[in-house]
Amino acid sequence: MIVLGSLSQEGSKTDADGLVGNKCNQNLWIYTADCMPIFFADKKTRNVAALHCGRKGLEKKIIKNLVKIFDNFGTSRDDLLVAIGPAISKEHYLVDQFTLKEFYRKAQNKEITVNLIKAEKDLCFSDLNHFKEQNLNQLDLKRSAYKQLLSENISSKNIDISNLCTFKLKNEFNSWRKSKTFSRQWNFICS
Repeated sequence: MIVLGSLSQEGSKTDADGLVGNKCNQNLWIYTADCMPIFFADKKTRNVAALHCGRKGLEKKIIKNLVKIFDNFGTSRDDLLVAIGPAISKEHYLVDQFTLKEFYRKAQNKEITVNLIKAEKDLCFSDLNHFKEQNLNQLDLKRSAYKQLLSENISSKNIDISNLCTFKLKNEFNSWRKSKTFSRQWNFICS
């Protein structure tokens, strides 16, 4: 669910996967562990948004839904800037074959699903035989989010992706998959 910033209460938490700034001078805060914080900013109108986006959010096409909100604000795709913050890397986000297939079926276009699954398997198993034994596959959330952004006609030059991994950098970030911690990173964007 995506909520307008003006409908959230100052000083309280809102149960949503995204916040959209619909007034000037709003600060939008989200917290994440291994999921991606994704920030959107319209450089002309100064409208901003913050998403908490993981595998399920990508499957539910939360990016597409947020871009529709910006369309309603009259945002031009050329003016939309996007930043994907630190999140778990594909090397540390391992899922079973069923979950991988379901993800690509739901999150990607049907025409490219077969090729993506093949490409993902080739990446996973080329040098990492222990994954084969465990029947695990790497899932690249950042790459999938990037592809969804491109499919919404957002220029690659307007997208910035952090290469920091929340799982790997245990002293800098909190990772649910690494330590089952309830601690999170707070992420924010200001309009």
